[in-house]
Amino acid sequence: MTTFTFYQPDNAPAAARAVLAAVQQELGFIPGLLAGLAESPSALKAYLQLTELLDQSSLSPAERHIAALSASVENRCDYCVPFHTHQARSVAGLDGAVIDAARAGKELPDPRLDALAVFTRTVVQKRGWVTEGAVAAFLEAGFSRANALDVVLAVTLKTLSNYSNRILRTPLDDAFADDAWAA
Repeated sequence: MTTFTFYQPDNAPAAARAVLAAVQQELGFIPGLLAGLAESPSALKAYLQLTELLDQSSLSPAERHIAALSASVENRCDYCVPFHTHQARSVAGLDGAVIDAARAGKELPDPRLDALAVFTRTVVQKRGWVTEGAVAAFLEAGFSRANALDVVLAVTLKTLSNYSNRILRTPLDDAFADDAWAA
């Protein structure tokens, strides 16, 4: 079985050291995904840049985490589902019922967020080949065309992280252990 190294700033490839040090400074620890992505400094930097761009997108924090959580559930990522569960609660302040429904791939009690979750799952399931009806339903729920493209951005980010976590077999960080999830 191939194993990957989960790096720290002192043993990471040279191009990843400063990036990991900055993450550690900001968060107080290095999340397992980032420690593993450091094997490819380009992948690590891409993940962080995509995250920054998504944070600047037309989606609110709650919407970003519902999109990320929905994509991660569809991709059955045992690392990202707990991470985004934690973030949805602690950063975006989402209600537990909304989070639980998103984790289960069920209808969310908030109709607008449900439309977002459905659209995100559809983008993942159909690999972007969504029907005009799916786009129209998303827009009718009050979202914009920019929001639709920002969902694609969220799916892009989650594809990078979900697939990488599978390859890396990233262990769940203690910070997210209370939100563990099994596909």
